[in-house]
Amino acid sequence: MVAPDDEKSRLEEQLSLATGFNQALLRRVEEQSKLVEKQAKLVEQQAKKIEELTRQLNKNSSNSHKPPSSDTLGKRRSIRKAKKPTGKKRGGQPGHKGNARAMLPEDQMDALVDIFPDRCDVCQQVPPRTIDADASSHQVVDLVDHGRRCITEYRCHTVVCPCGERLVAATQNVPSSAFGLRLQSTVCMFTGAYHLSRRQVTVVFREIFGIEMSLGSVSNIEKRMSKALEAASDEAMTCVESAAVKHVDETSWIRDAERCSAWVFACVAASVFRIVADGRRDTFRKLLRRQRGILVSDRASVFLFWSMKQRQICWAHLIRTFVDFSQRDGPAVAVGEELKDTAELVFRYWRDLGTGKLSRSDFDRLMTALRTGMKSCLQRAVEEEIEYVSGSCANMLEHWDAMWTFVEKPGVEPTNNHAERELRRLVLWRKRCFGSQSERGDRFAERIMTVTHTLRKQGGCALDFLHSSLVATLDSSHAPSLFAAA
Repeated sequence: MVAPDDEKSRLEEQLSLATGFNQALLRRVEEQSKLVEKQAKLVEQQAKKIEELTRQLNKNSSNSHKPPSSDTLGKRRSIRKAKKPTGKKRGGQPGHKGNARAMLPEDQMDALVDIFPDRCDVCQQVPPRTIDADASSHQVVDLVDHGRRCITEYRCHTVVCPCGERLVAATQNVPSSAFGLRLQSTVCMFTGAYHLSRRQVTVVFREIFGIEMSLGSVSNIEKRMSKALEAASDEAMTCVESAAVKHVDETSWIRDAERCSAWVFACVAASVFRIVADGRRDTFRKLLRRQRGILVSDRASVFLFWSMKQRQICWAHLIRTFVDFSQRDGPAVAVGEELKDTAELVFRYWRDLGTGKLSRSDFDRLMTALRTGMKSCLQRAVEEEIEYVSGSCANMLEHWDAMWTFVEKPGVEPTNNHAERELRRLVLWRKRCFGSQSERGDRFAERIMTVTHTLRKQGGCALDFLHSSLVATLDSSHAPSLFAAA
């Protein structure tokens, strides 16, 4: 028979062992719970990362700020398929004003070739060669003799005066450059307007014009032209600053493997390009010395110093954001679809107003209804706290006054396509030539682009203007005006 004290000791020992085992199990469960919680957080983070990477992978020119050139062939095809076919053939449409080369007068012909019939088909006789005043004409333009290069040799003679003094001719009338002003202007047209590389320009002049030229000579010519165009570039900026409506856009630029910022300021009469070290707000404010007129741009924070009442937000950018919302998952889809439908109506009414299908009063009434519905949609999206959506909608509400300036003020467009089209040429230059190698190269790029794009708007001849600018520099005379070139 077991004593009570021994039984009690045995039970207490078993209880102690069971308690220790239970505590060990509880610690293990707690550790496992923490591990599960940690892994759950990791899975959630990875899911968000996968979602973000997938979203980045699916970005294209239709749902982001990426340019169309960044779209792959597959994405371009899918984007085009999304457009409704019009049923029209490619090319010029009925009513399009065609472009035909005008016939030049006879006094501008270098050669006249009269062609007469050989023999009469009836009597087999050779007809008389008499001039027909109504003869059918065909003019052929060609290049001959390497573009008819003109080489002038300046000879500075040394002569002996009857008094016996030996005289040497002064060299002040001898040009300092081995290349004439018209040739220098052509070089800058090739590099600055047509964006050929310097090496390509030397090949063109050697093979087409029969003129040998080094890379250093091309660079020196650009340096002289940049100085000659400084006044014209400043004149164009003054025009843009005083314009009632100005379009602004920015892209990256490369200077000696360093990232810089390139800006375009465009109005109806002029386009100005500026290349600066960065795209910060303080830098931008220094570019526009006079802050007046309506600024058409995107929603970048660099423009926040400009009054919202004097701004117009680009609706093309907004539509791409709405498309991005509609391609997400969850409640973002409904928000994106509603905003996208509203934007489509905005553009439809805007086009109908321009074609005369809508009167101004009807347009204002319809746009008031759209503004009310869109503001309500944005506010609901902010309240629902949808990831990647609510913050963007809140930002649109902050820019609300700047989204509808085109409705209240005639002459303002709802998009910033004007600036984007102007900036496209500079982007292509950067992609072909990889930017510039120095600040001097930046100044040449921005000034030649400013002058050529402004002259295109003015209807002037860029080559003649470049030549006149070089002449004015050599003569120390007043620089020609961009707005008197047409």
